[in-house]
Amino acid sequence: MPKDDLVYVGHILDIARKVLEKVRGKHRAEYDADENLRLALTHLIQVIGEAAGRISANFREQHAEIPWKAIVGMRHKVVHDYMNVDEKVVWRTATEELPDLVARLERLVRSEDKV
Repeated sequence: MPKDDLVYVGHILDIARKVLEKVRGKHRAEYDADENLRLALTHLIQVIGEAAGRISANFREQHAEIPWKAIVGMRHKVVHDYMNVDEKVVWRTATEELPDLVARLERLVRSEDKV
């Protein structure tokens, strides 16, 4: 497995944790009222998808418990259909899906460190 894969996984973890920091203690109404927060989360989710897309197919196959296709797909949606980004989906991604992703990636990194 190329070492770059773990570099990208680490980058995804760093960015996902940044998203979680930005939404900590916030409610959806605050998100809706804060254009800077909306723009920041959209950008950070885009970066997560870009990094996921750079991970080798072999590594993604070995770690199929991570929803790689959905992560990359979210990036494509944000980048290519930017005028129709569903803020509900961005908020749900940031508050409901990324905590689970962080936990999964942390387990993955711990298991890879033991190899």
